[in-house]
Amino acid sequence: MAAKKKKTKKRVRRARVSRRATERALDKIGDAREKLAGLSPGGAPERPLEVSTAAVVELTALGLGCARCEGELALIDHAAERAGSGVLRRVSARCKACRAKREVWLRVVPPS
Repeated sequence: MAAKKKKTKKRVRRARVSRRATERALDKIGDAREKLAGLSPGGAPERPLEVSTAAVVELTALGLGCARCEGELALIDHAAERAGSGVLRRVSARCKACRAKREVWLRVVPPS
């Protein structure tokens, strides 16, 4: 006699479960992108971006966009700080879309 196959009922995922899974995946991607931005030029005082004049410091930093969602940045603060290699500019900004904070480090190198 042949064994009877059990009918298994497929579970339907609720909308909230699917939405939370998507949010977790996007958070992981955002965290990885922020980490990568910290390791790229301008992400730390050890790796400042170089600009030709102080007039373009804020424009350059804000033009990079949000590391997390690629949204537009709004300026919070712009300060000059002493470092071992001279004076660096630190621009603090916040994303208008996801509210993530980003710091960009720049060095003014006059053209020779």
